[in-house]
Amino acid sequence: MVPGPLLTPEELLGPSDAVAPTLLGCWLVTDRPAGRVALRLTEVEAYAGDGTDPAAHSHRGPTPRAAVMFGPPGRLYVYFSYGVHWCANVVVGAEGQGSAVLLRAGDVVAGEELAASRRPAAKAARDLARGPARLTQALAIGPDDKDADLLDPSSSVRLHRGDPPAQVSAGPRVGISVATELPWRFWETGAASVSAFRPGGKPRRRTAGQDRDR
Repeated sequence: MVPGPLLTPEELLGPSDAVAPTLLGCWLVTDRPAGRVALRLTEVEAYAGDGTDPAAHSHRGPTPRAAVMFGPPGRLYVYFSYGVHWCANVVVGAEGQGSAVLLRAGDVVAGEELAASRRPAAKAARDLARGPARLTQALAIGPDDKDADLLDPSSSVRLHRGDPPAQVSAGPRVGISVATELPWRFWETGAASVSAFRPGGKPRRRTAGQDRDR
């Protein structure tokens, strides 16, 4: 399978909750010395800028860690979550705004064997990139990819157009304790790789004060 054309900055402009569902079906591709892995995005989560979203890392302004979020659309914001795993986000909206979309899950469409070698605990293909930590593991995304230009054809991490889903669902964001009423998590309806939502748990707030970056 061959990915479609790269997205353009214009396609990533607009409010994060409007841009996020348009990323479903797009391909996220990494080219590493070991080979290529590509996945088709099935679940994303929007975080707004301009200081309006208390759950966003940009809420406190362009701190050293969150500065990438204030860059041009199409940059990759990577952060280390809870001292355990990496998460990947696409910067969206106008430069200086601080909006991003967390990439939560996808279906591996190329390089499945390589992705599986990075995810030995996965029991099925649907589990290779089911959740933000598994997604970065399958694609070998880490701190060296922070601020990568996903729209540059020479980049080792790129975002390509794909086939949009037939139906999109929306619901509450996961793992935060503020602004929980916003239905800014979007997923391809019925996709097996979408991460499980467990209401009634004790979510941890995903903010700069509790996550560490390294």
